[in-house]
Amino acid sequence: MEIAIVIGLLALGIIFFIIEAFLIPGISIAGIVGVLLTVIAVWYAYHYLGTTAGHITLVGSIFLIGGSIYAFAKSKTFDRMALKTNVESKVESVTETQIKPGDKGTTVSRLAPMGKVKINDITVEAKTADDFIDQDEEIVVLEVFKTNVLVEKA
Repeated sequence: MEIAIVIGLLALGIIFFIIEAFLIPGISIAGIVGVLLTVIAVWYAYHYLGTTAGHITLVGSIFLIGGSIYAFAKSKTFDRMALKTNVESKVESVTETQIKPGDKGTTVSRLAPMGKVKINDITVEAKTADDFIDQDEEIVVLEVFKTNVLVEKA
């Protein structure tokens, strides 16, 4: 019966170690419970089964925990859970040939502090220099960046 208790405690400890290592990152309750269950199993083996069984349990638990984590990491379990799609969309860049500092336009959405503006019939992402700008307000381009423009109220 004592051997079954030691094996059960070690099995639960290994399960909690795997939960800690792969599902809950950082030090959490699962890791602490895994350590406690393993320590209790080793103590129980020393106390009730003798020194030899305690040594075997101690060394065996170290190898079992390491081997279980290695086997779980090498298994295909994470391949089924992992996201395998590639993002193929691109952010359209704004070139100074399309929009130049000094160009005027109107806001398509509220700039608080970022939003959409329409300049030279091109809708782009914009940010304000200081204050919020409401929708359908006239704006002036101050600076052109790769992905957006800096504007102020006209």
